[in-house]
Amino acid sequence: IFGHPRTQQNVIPPTTIPSVIGVLIASLYNPNIAWDEYSHLVALAEVEVVGMTSKMVGYDAEKASGVFTFGGTGTTLYGVKLGLEKACPGTMQNGTPEEAIVFVSDAGHYCATNIVGWLGMGTNNLVTIPTTHDNEIDLTQLEQSVREALTDGKKIAAIIATLGTTDAFGLDDLESIVALRDTLVDEFQLDYRPHVHADAVIGWAWSVFNDYDLEGNPLGFRPRTVRALAGAGRRIRHLSLADSIGIDFHKTGFTPYISSLVLVKNREDLNLVKRHPEQMPYLYHFGEHRPGMYTLETSRAGTGPLAALANLRLFGEQGLRVILGHIVEMTQLLREHLEGHAGTTVLNRDNFGTVTLFRAYPEAVDTFSIKRQEFEDAAYRESLLAHNAYNQEIFQYVHSEAMEGRGVVISTTDCYRHTTYGEPIVALKSYILSPFVDEADVKTVVDKVLEARVHVGKNNTAATASKGS
Repeated sequence: IFGHPRTQQNVIPPTTIPSVIGVLIASLYNPNIAWDEYSHLVALAEVEVVGMTSKMVGYDAEKASGVFTFGGTGTTLYGVKLGLEKACPGTMQNGTPEEAIVFVSDAGHYCATNIVGWLGMGTNNLVTIPTTHDNEIDLTQLEQSVREALTDGKKIAAIIATLGTTDAFGLDDLESIVALRDTLVDEFQLDYRPHVHADAVIGWAWSVFNDYDLEGNPLGFRPRTVRALAGAGRRIRHLSLADSIGIDFHKTGFTPYISSLVLVKNREDLNLVKRHPEQMPYLYHFGEHRPGMYTLETSRAGTGPLAALANLRLFGEQGLRVILGHIVEMTQLLREHLEGHAGTTVLNRDNFGTVTLFRAYPEAVDTFSIKRQEFEDAAYRESLLAHNAYNQEIFQYVHSEAMEGRGVVISTTDCYRHTTYGEPIVALKSYILSPFVDEADVKTVVDKVLEARVHVGKNNTAATASKGS
């Protein structure tokens, strides 16, 4: 059951009753928010959410705009499309006449590949940049790649900065990315400004801590939680520098699917994809709000905006702080428990979200050194592969136990990241998003993993003995 405190599988939250009511109302009255004539107050709800969220992330609500779209992929699609029109004017009418490329980190969401393919740019024109040990884009590598592209005469359609990667909650340094963009615009005397899109579909919610007094800590979070909130805040507070931002309320906004919003810093950017009225002779004859003239979609449901508005009004900034602070606190507690055992080690301890990636190891393995050795030293390739398989066995046991009602549902990733010699690192993953998670639920995760170590160890010993006989 998604939302249950013992379901820690992915970035799928419990939904609130008000947000569910919002979805039901939109389904009952069936507004089409392409045009205010077909949606009236529901169209106003979308505008209100855009304004509230713009202020939250630091945009000027008088200049910003945005629309709800078909998911996190849709938000990034809008960002890249706007950037493509800036870099190659007239693409909407004439197709892509020049080679335009998009940059994203290798930890960024795979939707970027779909987007450049569906936009006709070609997947070969997506450049993935390696990440650092902190799972953020390597700025030195990014600068080198962008310089090479500009020197070769290519157009930069977009740079996608990820503010909260799905696996590790890596946070790209958006401030430095924008500064790099501005420097290169001047240096290469570009006649356009490459679009920077912030894929913050997970991380946007941490904006509520932008003006939280971390030193005074009025909500009484534990010191380790405060540090985690500060660590995320040093990146999230710069969201307002992005030209567009992707936001998923159905992730860290606790609404039902689908409730995704793309914000643009400058509402005039939407004119780049605006259609001429003569293309739609039976629409938009009157009214004041006509987003259907520039959205990719023609028909858009009111479910997403009403669900988002319900939760923004229900929680407010303080309510979101309480919930996010609690689940971050439980995540930090899980990491403390995992680090308190010789057979488990946390992989993303320097990332500050609600997801924990970790590995389990057999008896007698030094978990203080093995993580670095397997990551950096090709001589440990066989050890890495063996422990990859071992962690898959651990996961299978924990998962089968959970399916029988014993333990916690967690997940796994086949490639948390690649080693320096190119091999994938398998990781176990706990994604805490339920505000009902408590210390007992956290301890259950660790207990089941330790139980799995015993089970797998016995099976492997028996298999070895069988081969020997």
